Order: sequence, then C-alpha cells, then structure tokens
Amino acid sequence: MARKSGTRTLQVSRRGYDLHAEALAPDRAGAPWIVFGNSLVTDLTVWDAQADALAGRYGILRYDQAGHGRSGLPETQVSFGDLGDDLLAVMDEAGIDSAVYVGLSMGVPTGLAAHRRAPERFTALVFSDGQAKTAPGGAAGWAERIAGAEETGMEAFAAATAGRWLTATTGNERRGKLVAMIAATSFEGFRTGATALMDYDYLDELKQIRRPTLLIAGAEDGAMPEGMASKLKPAIAGSTMQVIPQAGHVPCFEQPEAFTAVLDDFLAKSDAQGA
Repeated sequence: MARKSGTRTLQVSRRGYDLHAEALAPDRAGAPWIVFGNSLVTDLTVWDAQADALAGRYGILRYDQAGHGRSGLPETQVSFGDLGDDLLAVMDEAGIDSAVYVGLSMGVPTGLAAHRRAPERFTALVFSDGQAKTAPGGAAGWAERIAGAEETGMEAFAAATAGRWLTATTGNERRGKLVAMIAATSFEGFRTGATALMDYDYLDELKQIRRPTLLIAGAEDGAMPEGMASKLKPAIAGSTMQVIPQAGHVPCFEQPEAFTAVLDDFLAKSDAQGA
C-alpha cells in the first residue's frame, strides 16, 4: 500500500527503545479510531489491506511492536505487561483517548495486557489467531524455534515460518512478501517476542471484557480455530467468532478481502451499538 497523504509518522520513546507508528486521521471529526497490533516477526504493513480499505471512514493507527519493523530493540527482556504499556503509549502519542483494537497473534496478549491496564481506552476488540495464555508445552516449543532461528538464520527461518503460516493455495508473490517481512526481523527482535510468548496468562482478563469483541481465525491455522472457540469465546460475554476459509495464521494478509469484510461488518455494528 502506498503511503497515504496526511499520514503522520510517530516516534514513541520507551525505556531504552523507540516505537515506530503511523497515524492517519479520519475524514470526519469524531469518527472512531482503529489501532492495529502486529504479530511476531511481522510489521505494520501486515495490515496494509485493512488500512487501505478503512482509511477515511476511520482513523488508522498502526505501529511496529518492540523489536519489529522500524521499532527499536529493548535493552532487556520485555513482558506482555510492557508490550501492553507500549500500545497505550502509542495511543497517547497519537492523541487518541479510545479506539477499536485489532490484534494479530502476539497482538492478542498485547491487547489483553493493555485492556487490563486501561479498559476504558477500548471501545471494541478484535482478536485474530491468538491465545490468552501460553499453551501447554509452549515454552519448550518457543525455545526450540529460537534455537533453530539462531542456528539457521532468519532467512531460512522466514521461509519455514511462511510455509507453516500460509496455505498451499497462496501465490508466490504474496508468499514472497511474507517471507521478506519475516526475514527483515532481526533475530534479537524475534527472540524478544518469542521469549515473552513462553510464559503469559491473561485468561482471567477475558471475563473482564465489557466491549463488543470479535474473534477471527484462519480455518487452516491448526488447532487455533477450535482453541479460540472453546477458550476465548465462552469467556468473553457477547463475543462473536468468524472463521476465514483458505487462510492459515495470518488471514488479514492471506485472505485480505474476506478478513476486511468481516472486520468492516463488525465495525459497522459496533458503531451502531455505540451510537
């Protein structure tokens, strides 16, 4: 997506690192804002299709999580408490009091951590292909992936990861873009995010959510659709769930039209509820 006229670049100072963010105001004063949080080893461009489709009607705020994209690398290991505070700091820097939050994978616990800290900042929540707690055996799995990426390098890791995340029907051009995005992430940035994913638990926060909430999962993202349907949906009062066909772990990127249509419909209903 070409950078739209009027987009503001923000540099948000944190503890020993800066976060890169981009904000595009809505066409109409008072229109809602949407804040997008990326997954592990992606950057804010993973949301290009959604930002392009929704810009104008909504304010669009995207940022690179710590150690990803154009954001700096923390000097010490961060927790999801820190990453949630990062999200709130980005909103503060952009001058946004409240917004709809859309988080992908690692962006889910980031959003839950921010909600725990300041639930009044969020008018609605969208969680895609993520969990509220490290899965059993997850720490060992992440340790193995970290060791593998260190041994083989991020280019080989990127090719293998894209192979897991995308379905077999994805074309070479789209696949190549994801591989390049992952490979552009430093090993240290990947390790920082993966280490945070080893041990987190926001299950108790789910029942505290009082805002409209949409859960989205790629139909071919392994056990993720069933896990979200059985663990997140029953715990979040009034939440709804949509499964995107022919999509794996990054449906916003792999099936952008279908994902955006589901998101747009939810946003319209949320606007109506808040009117």
